[in-house]
Amino acid sequence: MLIASPSGASAIIGKEFPGKFTHYGLRRKHSFRVWASEFPAFLPKEVENIKDQFARNLASRIEMLPVPVSWTKNHIMSSCVKPKTLSKTSPLVLLHGFDSSLLEWRYVLPLLEEAGLETWAFDVLGWGFSNLENLPPCNVASKRDHLYQFWNSYIRRPVTLVGPSLGAAVAIDFVVNYPQAVDKLIFIDASVYAEGTGNLAKLPKLMAYAGVYLLKSIPLRLYATSLTFNRLSWNTCVDWTNVKQKALVIWGENDQIIDSKLSVRLQCELPNAIIRQVPDCGHIPHVEKPAAVSKLITDFVQADGQVDIPAGLACLKKV
Repeated sequence: MLIASPSGASAIIGKEFPGKFTHYGLRRKHSFRVWASEFPAFLPKEVENIKDQFARNLASRIEMLPVPVSWTKNHIMSSCVKPKTLSKTSPLVLLHGFDSSLLEWRYVLPLLEEAGLETWAFDVLGWGFSNLENLPPCNVASKRDHLYQFWNSYIRRPVTLVGPSLGAAVAIDFVVNYPQAVDKLIFIDASVYAEGTGNLAKLPKLMAYAGVYLLKSIPLRLYATSLTFNRLSWNTCVDWTNVKQKALVIWGENDQIIDSKLSVRLQCELPNAIIRQVPDCGHIPHVEKPAAVSKLITDFVQADGQVDIPAGLACLKKV
């Protein structure tokens, strides 16, 4: 199975952090006046080349927050976008897909904020713009711990966790281990039954990290940050019946990356889930059809009462 980042998004996908947080800031001090008025100084200089105004707007809001983690005494400087307002509904925490960044949400996040939702966007450990200079472990447990410590440090209320593509696997693993932190779940073209990424999974881990640190190689970085996820069979290692939260499964009608049958399978295996299909849309509905996805998310977050559990293909509704 192929797991892909948004097509054409190479200019807005986060790259590994090339130096220490403080050293990087000092090293770029000489050029600070050139671009810091719009973008934070810790972002890579390539951010200037972004043409999409929505991406530029969101990039300008990215902050680095210190997150404590269990495997080191040092904090991980972690990239996120904080909400503009607080709301009475559960806060949204937007994850992202494989080797991508929170900039996936450049179109949807403003719409969610316009709807009055408290919305966080968060870079999963190993991806996006967070500091990787100390080569933190990027396995499932580390991603989970990083997300939990971020939640425990800055949110501390049950959230609606939104996971697109491989971010859905992060979300499911998180809710199984920290159910008290999650009120609802939203999956978008979920990659939770992945078996691997072909020959890339044969690369030795040491070589992968050498590529990350020395060669700045994107293919090597893909391997280094996703190896553990690729080797997990999520349908066998996660007990779906333990996921009691209400869940919304969103699927692009024309997804060429993941078979639509898996969306129905996911909905059927989760005990309290509904499924909605977005027509004329591929693997990344939140980029391709932001208005439709924003409405689905807003309605689901604001809805009261019980969630119906439709069965089979008959439960696919178009928006």
